[in-house]
Amino acid sequence: MIPATFDYHRPGTIGEAVQLLQNNPDTKVLAGGHSLVPVMKMRLAAPDALVDIGRIAELRGISHSGNSLRIGATTTYFEIANSDAVKAAAPLLAEAAGQIGDRQVRYRGTIGGNISHADPASDLPAAVLALNATLHVVGPNGNRSLSASDFFVDLMTTALDPGEILTAVEIPAASGQSGSAYLKFEHPASGYALCGAAALVALDASGTCASARLCFNGVNSYALDAADVAAALVGSDLSDATINAAVDAHLTVPDPMGDMFASGEYRAQIANVYGKRALKTARDRARG
Repeated sequence: MIPATFDYHRPGTIGEAVQLLQNNPDTKVLAGGHSLVPVMKMRLAAPDALVDIGRIAELRGISHSGNSLRIGATTTYFEIANSDAVKAAAPLLAEAAGQIGDRQVRYRGTIGGNISHADPASDLPAAVLALNATLHVVGPNGNRSLSASDFFVDLMTTALDPGEILTAVEIPAASGQSGSAYLKFEHPASGYALCGAAALVALDASGTCASARLCFNGVNSYALDAADVAAALVGSDLSDATINAAVDAHLTVPDPMGDMFASGEYRAQIANVYGKRALKTARDRARG
């Protein structure tokens, strides 16, 4: 498996990278390479050139300022999973990053590459969606910010315009009495998610559910926000029976994906089971 011939560029700044993309329309951005390189080797992608952003210093790093956590696009899964700042402010993201691939993949793969590739079976899209992340991008027309709910459009398709680069992910820091969980039912060979469930719950002073989120990877063509389930839980006691009833009554998986390993009907049923488990785990963690 050898990729087609391509030119290789390694810019030193974001501006240089944007300029290279603008000058070469059939160009792909290379970050960690764990998503792009395999499809190039299989000739499913054959860009004329690659723009390697992996060594641009301003795209890397984790910082906590005020009520938000900012993660540079080329920050690796390993760095996210092991960051004390991420574990404190967005433990859901650290938990999801720690379940990606194996150690070698986690050392090289990046959050920006993962989210921009938008593989429906990858682990981070549901996490950043559940966390209400803001995605910062830059392109020929300058800077702009997108909510995670607007970013994932379809199968491996995002709201990035041609020539744009994802530069950072900004996440509101956890506050108050809250808990989260990312649980994954994975393909036994690849480790990709047949279903990944990301759950968040926050409790008020009386222990009642003040807010909730439930999002999924792997079950349909892009990260799924089960907003109706979350809405049904607000104001409840978050008992097992209440969570079970909310998921049974309100979880729908439009156009679930199916393949030779797992049918769409099977994936939808797994989402029901793992959605309940993730919410209960998040509740228990919130209660401490």
